[in-house]
Amino acid sequence: MTPAAQVSAAIEILADLSERRRPVADALKDWGASHRFAGSKDRAAISSLVFDALRKKASAAWVMGGDSVRAVMLGALREARGLGVDAIAALCAGERHAPAPLSDAERARLETATLDGAPDHVKGDYPEWLAERFAAAFGGRAAAEGAALAARAPVDLRANLLKGSREQALAKLAHLNPLPTPLSPIGLRIEAGQGRGPALAAETAYVKGFVEPQDEASQLASLLCAAAPGEQVLDLCAGGGGKALALAGQMHNRGQLYAYDADGRRLMPIHERLERAGARNIQVRQPKGKADVLADLEGRCDLVLTDAPCTGTGTWRRHPDAKWRLAPGALELRLKEQAALLEQAVRFVKPGGRLAYVTCSLLRDENEDQVAGFLASHPEVRALSGAATAEEAGLPDLGRFASPHGAGVRLSPASSGTDGFYVCVMRRG
Repeated sequence: MTPAAQVSAAIEILADLSERRRPVADALKDWGASHRFAGSKDRAAISSLVFDALRKKASAAWVMGGDSVRAVMLGALREARGLGVDAIAALCAGERHAPAPLSDAERARLETATLDGAPDHVKGDYPEWLAERFAAAFGGRAAAEGAALAARAPVDLRANLLKGSREQALAKLAHLNPLPTPLSPIGLRIEAGQGRGPALAAETAYVKGFVEPQDEASQLASLLCAAAPGEQVLDLCAGGGGKALALAGQMHNRGQLYAYDADGRRLMPIHERLERAGARNIQVRQPKGKADVLADLEGRCDLVLTDAPCTGTGTWRRHPDAKWRLAPGALELRLKEQAALLEQAVRFVKPGGRLAYVTCSLLRDENEDQVAGFLASHPEVRALSGAATAEEAGLPDLGRFASPHGAGVRLSPASSGTDGFYVCVMRRG
């Protein structure tokens, strides 16, 4: 396929997303299935164009003076790709499978339109209904934080301490030119560029469990929990097991880690990952109907990790379609789920033990405000400051990311170069 035909295909997929409001992965898969002639490189290029348009949807529409899928694609070619009007016009020749030629109005917008005077939610490419919440979280930095969330994310890996050091992992993947992550002492970073990231499934270091994909912020969230060898730890929302595996590495396979998730289907990938990682101190607790499969852990745990379901606003670099599908009703539902999980989690924390509340959200509603509401009804629990949390984890430098809105640590693409995460460690008195 020619580059022009790839742009046409991307516009077609954006139209499908606009009509059906579904995950971009589903739309890309369906397009590929119905266009078998497109090779893997073509599909990767089209996917990249679609993701760029979704990242820059609001600013691209502002530049073009309209929000049609064609306008968004043309605006994204300028805003995300940095193409000039002549380069964009060359892609829109109207011949064969190319998009129709630029109109005089489109050419004029591409040549002269700017984001001067645009509101923060347009400059930052996030939904208008979240404007007040972004302002509450970031103040005058809201647009910059949103813009950072609209950028491409690197590929971050975590060195599995059960198999070897970060230095060994760097050596095993030297052909991919990895670099140590700036903040996590166990992370590796591979810049993805414009194309796909590395095919990890074909890398021996991954297959043999020396590394696991995990964003640096997620690594830091696990490290801030300060799990120690010999402790009793419960991961209450374990999902596929990413943080449980990280905690097992910190514990050096000593002590006991219980991995649970209310949705047993989400736990399925954990079994294969445990074997690959060599994690032997993780006991998977599968839900069994109405049975309380965690009853024996009540009041016994040194650490309970609640990686709560949330809006995922902090992961928009990796899932740009999610920000446009997010609705206010979803936030309300997540707030109720988070409050219920905290009430469930505290019963397992022993006196003097720790409760770690983690989200991949940047909204105060789901983070500091949620913790404040929980503490108000649990006087026996106190929250550690961000600085104290970092100090206890042996990562004092992370204290500079202490939340300005309450307890805990707040990470974001603009401030820390990571996905957006919130970590609050609380101690039961």
